[in-house]
Amino acid sequence: QVQLVESGGGLVQPGGSLRLSCAASGFTLDDYTIGWFRQAPGKEREGVSCITSSDSTYYADSVTGRFTISRDNADNTVYLQMNSLKPEDTAVYYCATAPVWAHCPINDGDLELWGQGTLVTVSS
Repeated sequence: QVQLVESGGGLVQPGGSLRLSCAASGFTLDDYTIGWFRQAPGKEREGVSCITSSDSTYYADSVTGRFTISRDNADNTVYLQMNSLKPEDTAVYYCATAPVWAHCPINDGDLELWGQGTLVTVSS
């Protein structure tokens, strides 16, 4: 079965850290550009970070210097390390694939497969 599964979300205090995972099954993540997105209640979806098959990366201004995207080809997983979390980082986080030729940031029209999302809540 071809799918993406996110995990690693949870409740964390401001200033804390979480590492999100995006695990693929049924296909090889290394053959795709992978993006992380988030959507907070009442807000539009936001592109957070992206990594190409050649490991070029992109970060939204709001997370630059705090978030790090990486891939582990052996585990067929892309990670999003989130440090210095702020209440405004609270959202459901999703990963998605785009074709290998897609650049970062990913155009909406290039997005293909989505995961189910994982909730991140930053609150004291």
